[in-house]
Amino acid sequence: MSFCLCTGAVLNCPFGSMPATFSALPVPRVMINGRPAGVMTDMAPAVNIPPFGMCSSLGNPTVAAATSAALGALTPMPCVPVPAGPWLTPSPKVSIGGLPAISNDSKLMCAWGGQIAVQFAGQTSVQL
Repeated sequence: MSFCLCTGAVLNCPFGSMPATFSALPVPRVMINGRPAGVMTDMAPAVNIPPFGMCSSLGNPTVAAATSAALGALTPMPCVPVPAGPWLTPSPKVSIGGLPAISNDSKLMCAWGGQIAVQFAGQTSVQL
């Protein structure tokens, strides 16, 4: 069962040290329980996707540099997600403002190697 992603959804990254809370842009669009619903282009760092605490991916240049400076000891650095394209597996049937809606089944690839996934869609009443 897929639920439409909305502001307040909980996201995680396997290289992040903590979850992050998704924020859909508050432009005129569908509201679910008073929260804007997400679409496949809601992927801007800090705007839609906040940091996941500390990043431990050696694909992240700051982590690689800090690890190198620590003589190979993995040294996590602040996470600033860098989406490598729009959300994958958006809804094939539901569009919001002409863009495919995203759900708890959607994934977002990070350029530093992580796959951002949804832990909780932010609501449990609207299914896609």
